[in-house]
Amino acid sequence: MPHALVVDDEPDSAETMAMLIASEGFTVATAGSLRDARRQLALQEPDIVLLDLMLPDGNGMELLNEAKGMSNTDVVLMTGQASLDTSIQALRLGAADYLVKPMSLKQLKGVLSRVTKPSLLKAESSDLLATLESEGHFGALWGRSAPMRRVYEQVQRVAGTAVTVFITGESGTGKEVVARTVHDLSRRRGKPFLAVNCGAISPHLIESEIFGHEKGSFTGADRQHQGFFERASGGTLFLDEITEMPLDLQVKLLRVLETGTFMRVGSTQTLETDVRMIAATNRSPLQAVASGKLREDLLYRLNVFPIHLPALRQRADDVPLLADHFVQQISEREGTPKRFSALALQRLSRYDWPGNVRELRNVVYRSYVMALDSMIDDECLPQSPDGEVSGASIPTSPVAVEGGAPAITVWVGTPLAEIERQVTLATLEYLGRHKEKTAATLGISLKTLYNRLKEYQAAGDGDTRPADLEDRSWAPS
Repeated sequence: MPHALVVDDEPDSAETMAMLIASEGFTVATAGSLRDARRQLALQEPDIVLLDLMLPDGNGMELLNEAKGMSNTDVVLMTGQASLDTSIQALRLGAADYLVKPMSLKQLKGVLSRVTKPSLLKAESSDLLATLESEGHFGALWGRSAPMRRVYEQVQRVAGTAVTVFITGESGTGKEVVARTVHDLSRRRGKPFLAVNCGAISPHLIESEIFGHEKGSFTGADRQHQGFFERASGGTLFLDEITEMPLDLQVKLLRVLETGTFMRVGSTQTLETDVRMIAATNRSPLQAVASGKLREDLLYRLNVFPIHLPALRQRADDVPLLADHFVQQISEREGTPKRFSALALQRLSRYDWPGNVRELRNVVYRSYVMALDSMIDDECLPQSPDGEVSGASIPTSPVAVEGGAPAITVWVGTPLAEIERQVTLATLEYLGRHKEKTAATLGISLKTLYNRLKEYQAAGDGDTRPADLEDRSWAPS
């Protein structure tokens, strides 16, 4: 049976906790001081230590340094207040989690269910590092460059803790992949990972989607709906493009982070949540605060452990590795193996990739289709006017589209933004306003297409229909 040690100088609290832990299948010992706790640690190495910070003969942090050296022991701090300082302190000292007193049975069960030997987590990280050297990837993250190795180090450091993570980086750099890797290396990996794009949900629906709603709470609410916090219970909730969340909702999100509780829309009942939060943005966080897109207090609460992803142009050495990875993916799916020539890989490496890894993936898929045999040479790569590879080259004269699609005329000197608008809306119309097909044809993500349509509608573009924004069949569930 797993063994737990409760270190708490309040006898009643320690005894109650010991009974609850025992009911979950643990053997339990209690200690009311640092001295007693050290004696218990010497008698039997516990699987988990629940450690109060305030003890009669010293601070619980002293014991944490001793206990965390035990390869099979998780340390969970107990505190009377879930402050930002507590989160940072727990991270710095290597605590697996922390509980706010008085704690609920649900919170305690959640922590006990995630007990994992630190040695096991270290072994998994070591295996990933070995794979990095031999195959070039760290889990689902690809690249051996120095900037990416720093990212892997940060992921290893934070994955085993319970603190919030704030990921920044340009669009297409792989922020969601990093978030999922943190989850997969954490004690929560057996529970759901739920990714939510805050910019892809209507402002009128986002509160209901995140917190859920009660039947009859608003027009059309014909049944009770569980929000993301309930559906991700015990796991990880990834909020992408957090700066697109309305400010009034950011206040409620901050309250969840501070108290661990929330209410569904239309309800007066407070619900507890047991979710690890990871947020991301492609904006500069400080600029987002200055422009009123992100609350400063929420930034400080989310930014306990920041991870910044480098742009692809800042790790050009990884381009050939990524290109080969993507072409292997599509080769396996299509059943026809193909590979890049050395010259094609050189040209791919010279491009700046403003769309980052996402743009590279789209170019690889397009080049695979263009290649007539097993070798993808540089002639298969899309061309821009300066002769360099381009992920979305746009003709400057009328061109007949394959399959009989109508052509559009773009005159020399037309602003690029206008060219983009015309091509996007013409493609959307030709494909029956089917957004998935439109995004695939244009070589962009659904999120990028949705954001473009929002901009066109805000500018009063008559070719953009409200239905284009209301159809959420492709949005994250």
